[in-house]
Amino acid sequence: MNSHEPAPKSARRSMSLSRRGFCLCCLSAPALATGSGWLSPRVSFAQAQGIVETMRSEAARSPIKVHRLRDGVAILEGSGGNVAVLTGADGKVLIDAGIDLSRAQMLTALNDLGDAPITHLINTHWHFDHTDGNAWLNAEGAEILAHANTRKHLASAQRVEDWDHNFPPAAPSALPRQVFSSEQEIKLKGHTLMLKHYGAAHTDSDISVRIVEADILHTGDTFWNGIYPFIDYSTGGHIDGMIAATEANIAATTDQTIVIPGHGAPVATRAQLQDFRDMLVDVRTTVAALKRRGLSLEATIAAQPTTAHDAKWYRSVITPALFTRLVYEGV
Repeated sequence: MNSHEPAPKSARRSMSLSRRGFCLCCLSAPALATGSGWLSPRVSFAQAQGIVETMRSEAARSPIKVHRLRDGVAILEGSGGNVAVLTGADGKVLIDAGIDLSRAQMLTALNDLGDAPITHLINTHWHFDHTDGNAWLNAEGAEILAHANTRKHLASAQRVEDWDHNFPPAAPSALPRQVFSSEQEIKLKGHTLMLKHYGAAHTDSDISVRIVEADILHTGDTFWNGIYPFIDYSTGGHIDGMIAATEANIAATTDQTIVIPGHGAPVATRAQLQDFRDMLVDVRTTVAALKRRGLSLEATIAAQPTTAHDAKWYRSVITPALFTRLVYEGV
């Protein structure tokens, strides 16, 4: 691993998501082909207005695609982040909850996996596209588990600057009742689940969930398969933590492990984790060198430091300009 010198955060900047691809799971590459991704700060900020509402509206009508893996594990794609489901004879365990307005489609998909009841839900972090469905899943019978910081963020009002959005406190029924601080092993539905906190990565609440017997790893949003990632500095995220989390994911897998990313193509491999890590390190190194030379954020964006990676990784709402800003923030 390249060494990463600590650096103070830069001043908060006006930037945000491009509206050209608000659905992280469903956006296709052709939809992005007409734009360069190198938006000015003013245009980039303007395009953020209503992004959360747009994602919720899309979730209300998007179909859910089911990917059956092995040992009773499946992925539900199409409601916010990729949702994993472990189905046993006595119940179902979900890893992440998706967006609330997908409830009808999610129930249809869950029923297609069998009539066992929903008994447990694990949140990989606090963001709404992974926890918005907590309340209805709790009403269906799910006991909610998460890192302590996930409960902390859900229990109080949160602002995500880069989404230009304020989130109110979640309803009491949406809050995790079981929390942990570092690591936890649990036995559910014939599976051993190893839950591990990453530290400051995508947020400060991220955990991995390793399904031991099935050799499956859910990384949450510390891994975005084939697309540039979002890093939420508003709630403790950091580019160096993303790199460290990716290296932890690589260390926890083999070539036989099935990897479930938070976003992007839902079935991934260790080799794709390695590609993601190499991209993060290369862009970080390039941006840090430009910043050390005294280049401003705007000048660094103008230098297009992600150009070598754009053909492979620019597939969604995270434009090259936005990703450059996120890296610049942390170096």
